[in-house]
Amino acid sequence: MASTRDVLKGILMEFNKNSGAIASALVTRDGILISSALPEDVDAEAFAAMTATMMGAAETAFSELKAGAAERVIVEGSRLKIVSVGAGENVILVAMASREATLGLILHQMSKTGEKIRKILG
Repeated sequence: MASTRDVLKGILMEFNKNSGAIASALVTRDGILISSALPEDVDAEAFAAMTATMMGAAETAFSELKAGAAERVIVEGSRLKIVSVGAGENVILVAMASREATLGLILHQMSKTGEKIRKILG
């Protein structure tokens, strides 16, 4: 029987395939890596910490502005985009894709994947 970690990695690999993402990860809101499907040249622990920090900063900004809750963070660079969304009370789903990747498809797949993750992690 597959471990929870193996199941989560399989879900992330399926997400990458269906969304066109280059990489994806599940991280806690304090930056601890839960699972990932990242290229070997990406430091998974650093990726987890940085993306959790970005999400935390957005949540703090929304809170200070009394603007409701931050639902997602999208950062677009010259070659890549990084998208982070909540996938549970203390879990963030993060995707990294090429700049040309279709944002709508990524967000749609993140929503579907987030539901799967919530069911597994409770």
